Amino acid sequence: MSASRKLLAWEIACIFWIAFAGSLLHFAFELSEYWRPLAVMAAVNESAWEHVKMYFWPGLLFALVQYTYTRRLARNYWIGKAVALSVTPLLILISYFSYMAYVSNSGAKPSLPVMLGIMVFGIAAGQLASWRILVSSPVSFDTRRYALAAYAILVTAFSSLTYFPPNVFVFENFYCYQYTGEFGILSNYEPYRVFYKGERPGGGVNYCATLVQQATSARNEIEQDTGR
Repeated sequence: MSASRKLLAWEIACIFWIAFAGSLLHFAFELSEYWRPLAVMAAVNESAWEHVKMYFWPGLLFALVQYTYTRRLARNYWIGKAVALSVTPLLILISYFSYMAYVSNSGAKPSLPVMLGIMVFGIAAGQLASWRILVSSPVSFDTRRYALAAYAILVTAFSSLTYFPPNVFVFENFYCYQYTGEFGILSNYEPYRVFYKGERPGGGVNYCATLVQQATSARNEIEQDTGR
């Protein structure tokens, strides 16, 4: 097998790894009973930022492992991986907010399959961009310095902004397609639990049910007050 095909196989494997590991990180914070150190990697709320963060760290880990096996095959290795780690969150954010703008303007309902498709698209585009760079002609030293700067910026951002989030919509908790006015690590996770403990009534997976129950309860209270 040629070096180009071997590298392509690695990038395809990386797509599956990032999708799998990132999906686990979506629920890891709750399953750890909200262990704060895990918030560096795991999603702590339903904001757009937290969703791209949980794909960044698996991508970086894979890049470190892959280097051990492909460093003699690849050119521009760290530049290619820096591009992948930058392109993936950027494309996911652009595609996601474009889709949500369409949903808002058209009155359509958000689709989970479309959301998952956006995730796969962003990951795949990043890895294919990486592959193209890995098999291209060697670049200059000046370009490698830009790659180093990209790593520094990405690692700093994804390891700190969960703990110190700006109060802008990209970082705002977007639970069941509604902004809640909360940012970063939340003060109370009970309304947002996905997995109930077994001893609790209705135990099992509970995705968005809490919000529906709250809305129904509020509506019933209003109707009762009106009927008095």
